[in-house]
Amino acid sequence: MSDRDRGRRRYGVLVLLLAVVLLASAAGSLLVGSAEIPLRRTLTLLASSQPSLERTILLKLRLPRILLALVVGAGLASAGTAYQSLFSNPLADPFVIGASSGAALGATAAILAGWGWNGGWGIGPLPLLAFGGALATVGLVYLIGAGGSRSSPVTLLLAGAAVSTVVGALVSLLMILHDQSLGVIFNWLLGGLSSATWHDVRYGAPLVGLGVLALRLLSRPLDALALGDDTVASLGLSALGLRLAIVVAATVATAAAVATAGIIGFVGLVAPHAARLLVGGENGRLLPASCLLGALLLLLADDAARTLAAPQEIPISILTALVGGPFFLLLLRRQSRAPGGLP
Repeated sequence: MSDRDRGRRRYGVLVLLLAVVLLASAAGSLLVGSAEIPLRRTLTLLASSQPSLERTILLKLRLPRILLALVVGAGLASAGTAYQSLFSNPLADPFVIGASSGAALGATAAILAGWGWNGGWGIGPLPLLAFGGALATVGLVYLIGAGGSRSSPVTLLLAGAAVSTVVGALVSLLMILHDQSLGVIFNWLLGGLSSATWHDVRYGAPLVGLGVLALRLLSRPLDALALGDDTVASLGLSALGLRLAIVVAATVATAAAVATAGIIGFVGLVAPHAARLLVGGENGRLLPASCLLGALLLLLADDAARTLAAPQEIPISILTALVGGPFFLLLLRRQSRAPGGLP
């Protein structure tokens, strides 16, 4: 067996192991919550068709919440992987470069206007405005931070921070001008899955899945872009077209995730780096592993949010920030010390 075949086999085993761990964690999450339902009782309720309060808790509260955590985590992790590869910046993720805040602005405008999903396959005013806001923000950040001949990773980060601050101020202004909706928007902006329903899963999952699938299909062109525009041109492809397609796909996944779960930061930063340590930097392998790890990370964070201060629930964005913030600073410090790193 050649080294390449052994590498493929190891990768297959690793992905299978991650999938098994994820499924086991999702099953275990059914037991997590303020209402204690033992494992044997849970299995009995799932196999039964008799209506009961406990069965309602499992099927209408916990199960959609678990599925939405998997979907949102996978979407944010895939988008983070794509942004990092596209911008050649290990510190990029949907939260850092402003995609999440842009989607939040669009979704906030839709909420204030009384618009919802209102369409099949998740196509409606709310996700469309979230997508438009995220796409506009990412485009602006890219033009400011990565458009110059002497652009650097820190320039992109500063541009993302500045644009996110302005967008966040616009969201705050909208909240002040429409104080009757202040509580709804504020709870949503905190990010969380406490109000997850089958409606959210039904409308959010197709859009996130579309973005993730598109990024998976674009994994080889993403690798080619990392080698330079000349390499892409030699393959008969348009570098500009590929960049636009990748940004659109990543932004679709981000916008759908934000529209369903609010702003949840750093999942798209931590998961790709953890996956890169396990499977390397080839995007064809990195994207599936990152998806699984992102889903697992958000699922475990949601379990912690439900249990650490029970019966009170901690907004999940607080927990991801407590983990992702120090991780981001560690990466920033390491990048600044690397040869040719940040100025």
